[in-house]
Amino acid sequence: MVNRQERLRADLLARAAAVAPALTPDQFFSHGTALALLGVPLPYLRDPSWELHVSARRPAGQPRRDGIAGHRLQARAPFRGTARGLPIEHPARTWRQAASTWELDDLIAAADHLVCPRRRIVTPAELRAEIVEAGDLRGHLLARALAEVRVGAETAEETHLRLLLGRAGLPEPSLNLDLRDERGRFVARLDLAYTRFRVAVEHDGRTHAFDEQQFAKDADRWDAIRGQGWTHVRILSHHLRPDSRRALAKVTDALVAAGWRPGLD
Repeated sequence: MVNRQERLRADLLARAAAVAPALTPDQFFSHGTALALLGVPLPYLRDPSWELHVSARRPAGQPRRDGIAGHRLQARAPFRGTARGLPIEHPARTWRQAASTWELDDLIAAADHLVCPRRRIVTPAELRAEIVEAGDLRGHLLARALAEVRVGAETAEETHLRLLLGRAGLPEPSLNLDLRDERGRFVARLDLAYTRFRVAVEHDGRTHAFDEQQFAKDADRWDAIRGQGWTHVRILSHHLRPDSRRALAKVTDALVAAGWRPGLD
């Protein structure tokens, strides 16, 4: 499925690059197209293809061209940025625009990507300011999304797994924690870490499954985590789809075995 997302992304970016020379100075890529240019995870499980969104702000006219979804947006102070060399607006604005069609969890995963310290594209404060300045959409969808955004999530898979576990009542994990031994030496980086219970949960997309050398390194890493007294829970795609209860049960069982009980953070 990740490969399918990348194929769809590559197709969208190729279409954007082909259209870009025809854009006027008032026009820019917006909505999900701008987010794609920024590398944001997109809702590929629902959409078979992605529209190419081009916008202009009043008083400029609505972009009209075959193969694009054109938008004439409200007048605001101009912002001109670029991503992959193509014109976009401020990333916080494009996140808000995507809320016109995206669902809650898609917006959370997108915002997690945007605020991740490794990328530093925007801050949570900038997303919040955008909601205040331009208004929320679809039943306060953006405010609901922002309430579940966490700084530190590095992949959409981590975000969706975190949301699944948290909504089931499990405690809040630390994100991408650097695990070190008693001498302070780095052991591993943990996707989701329940430090009180020494339970590490990782989404394993099996990207290294066909690389024998890398798979061996991964196996040694798993042993090293367990060697520090942690329970290591690997969540694979078939634990999440089609029935996510398998993933939830694996993590719940590990936490209960480590002493957690409902209501105990």
